[in-house]
Amino acid sequence: MNSETLRILDSIARDRNVDRELLITDLEQAMVSAARKHFNSLDTEEFGCSMDRLTGEIRIWRNIDEEEGETEEITLESLGRIPAQTAKQVMIQKFREDERNSLLDEFAKRQGEIVTGVAQRYEGGALVVQIDRAEGFMPRSEQIPGEQFHAGDRVRCLILDVRDAGNQVKIVLSRGNPEFIRRLFEAEVPEVSERVIEIKAMAREPGFRTKLAVSSIDSKVDAVGACVGVRGSRIRNIVDELGGEKIDIVRWNESSQILIANALKPAEVEEVSLCFELGRATIIVRDDQLSLAIGRRGQNVRLAARLTGWDIDILTPVEFQKGLDNLEGTIRPIEGITDEMLDKMGALGMISVFDVEEIGEEALQAELEMTPELAAMVVEASALKAKEVAEEQERDREDQERKRVEDEAAASALLDGGGELEGDSRAAAILGGAPMPSASEETAPETQEQDAVVETVESAPETGESTPEAPIEEAVETGPADGPSEVAEETQRD
Repeated sequence: MNSETLRILDSIARDRNVDRELLITDLEQAMVSAARKHFNSLDTEEFGCSMDRLTGEIRIWRNIDEEEGETEEITLESLGRIPAQTAKQVMIQKFREDERNSLLDEFAKRQGEIVTGVAQRYEGGALVVQIDRAEGFMPRSEQIPGEQFHAGDRVRCLILDVRDAGNQVKIVLSRGNPEFIRRLFEAEVPEVSERVIEIKAMAREPGFRTKLAVSSIDSKVDAVGACVGVRGSRIRNIVDELGGEKIDIVRWNESSQILIANALKPAEVEEVSLCFELGRATIIVRDDQLSLAIGRRGQNVRLAARLTGWDIDILTPVEFQKGLDNLEGTIRPIEGITDEMLDKMGALGMISVFDVEEIGEEALQAELEMTPELAAMVVEASALKAKEVAEEQERDREDQERKRVEDEAAASALLDGGGELEGDSRAAAILGGAPMPSASEETAPETQEQDAVVETVESAPETGESTPEAPIEEAVETGPADGPSEVAEETQRD
């Protein structure tokens, strides 16, 4: 019996990764609780228990006289059924606490690692994943949108957090966190795990797109090429793991202007103007590159802004020049403004009256060495002009919106109420062309012409010649001189 108890304790220690000595201590405390229950004692020091680590023999005693060390031996058989039940409950509780502490220590050390588990079920939108001997949960916010797992599917995820939640350990998993991308690159790209290539910055929208800025400490190693791999083999494995999520790898640069231009790729950037006072970067791109720089639903510029840490405004050359013209036309008439001040404003990234109004008087005094009175006049003039420009832009937006609504209403009316029109007529009406005539309108002139011909034939005198032959004779007479025409040859054959 005693040796069997030791084997059971060894098995529990291995399966639950709990120290064997802790289990033996818990068993001894459970025996003490059983003895106190049997004798209805409240004194925690009255009873004692020890278990031989080699033989498994359990010895229970009662302290009769602590000063003289007199004790009374108690046998397990004398405790009875109820104390035995108490000992069982105490042992189960102690073992669970030991297991919980073991799990907490183990997974706290593994926080930030990638693990592979098995999907179990969904609970309230959260995915429950079995990881080794523990269950982790992946909240909806940490899942990749649109990704769905079935019971038994393999799930590769990141241990994001480990929490002590009372009587259990909560292991929070993630596939949507940017750190998951970093760990995947460390697993797929040896140079990243060896710290030869460093991921300097990262921005991600899970399920859609990720941008990474990488640099290499070894001039012989191309950071971007190493991350992509031969024919894209390395990056393809990561993209497949993420379910087709796009990954843009850009080259890191200490210069913010170069980094922002790299971050907006594949769009080609003409110029980058930085305003350090506002933390804003104004990007100038050609008209044909505007939509590419902004990206689908603003995704490219949004990720580039998060990657670089700058607020990014994208303008075409015409819009950029218009802002400069408005600024110069507003500021130059003010007495005391020089060309040097205007040049410094452009160098500092103040490219519109909105920028001057937002920066304020103190920055103008510090950067451009303006007097307080002059700075106040410049800010006031810029604020008035900014209000006019904002109203004008609002009117333009309203006009465009009104025109769009009218066009949609007209097209809808034509499609709904034009049942008599043919398909070509509807298309021409939507595209702004002249509407095609209806069937009745097309046949009306033809009918009138036929009636006129009939009336002419009926009123013609009976001369023995039919009216239709006259055009044929005329065609023969007016044929080319160098040879008979096709109509003439047909007439001769007839």
